[in-house]
Amino acid sequence: MFFLPSPVQAGRVEAELAGFAAHLAQVERASPHTIKAYSSDLRQLGVFLNERGIGLDAATRDDLRAFLAARFGGNSAATLARKQCALRTFYAFRVRMGHIADSPARRLAFPRRRVSLPTVVSVDDCFALIEAPSDKTAAGLRDRCALELLYGAGLRVSELVGLDLADIGPDMLRVLGKGGKERAVPIVAKARAAIDAWLARRDELRPVDDALFVNRRGGRLTTRSVARHLARYALIAGTRRHVHPHALRHSFATHLLDMGADLRGIQELLGHASLSTTQRYTHVSSERMLQIYEDAHPRARRK
Repeated sequence: MFFLPSPVQAGRVEAELAGFAAHLAQVERASPHTIKAYSSDLRQLGVFLNERGIGLDAATRDDLRAFLAARFGGNSAATLARKQCALRTFYAFRVRMGHIADSPARRLAFPRRRVSLPTVVSVDDCFALIEAPSDKTAAGLRDRCALELLYGAGLRVSELVGLDLADIGPDMLRVLGKGGKERAVPIVAKARAAIDAWLARRDELRPVDDALFVNRRGGRLTTRSVARHLARYALIAGTRRHVHPHALRHSFATHLLDMGADLRGIQELLGHASLSTTQRYTHVSSERMLQIYEDAHPRARRK
């Protein structure tokens, strides 16, 4: 049987989540996406616990295990791991604020996650994608510039749409990454030319603020719009796979590694906090090298 929370209970949960969200934003410097996801996870927990007649602070480890188990069939391992991280972060915050003595989420075991390799677009397909937008219109030049920075600078799509005019230097980009961390990314010659060509026509879209990339109404371009435009250009270019914006970032890193770039340098360019995140690309390159060997070497083809 499902029990709706009373207005008092619902108000208490929302107050607790509001304090936690403020902590994530101001102290943890979490992204808006993380804050939204964690808040959603914890509201689900609040409803689940309410059915058991208890509040968030009264939950035990068994209650949290039951909550995660109830979602085991309908959520991926990655989603379950995120929910568990939300629980651990929330209850650690409640302990720190003195609301509870110990965290019931402290000894929760993380579900095993399947390690997936990044999607990589070939060099030829990356070039074809960048050349797909028209160089005759302002919108086409904008899209060429955006694709050039996704692939040529390895930006996250959120970092791309967050760029302002003031972030563009003569030879460096100032990028605001995850957790509000700022990094400098070099502007290569092709990207510089694309930026200059776009800026020369940018005013035709009547921008309403200082965003580098604006839509046809003059407002800041969104991540969804970038993904939609990229899917269309992938069809025009005839690429061999579906391409999403993050695939160009993956391709940037993998192609650098293939050409002999230092892993630490790639880590700095991508803005990864941990080298282990960047090391995923070594597995991609190893698989590519093995495939090249199997396709080309005579000893690999003979049975």
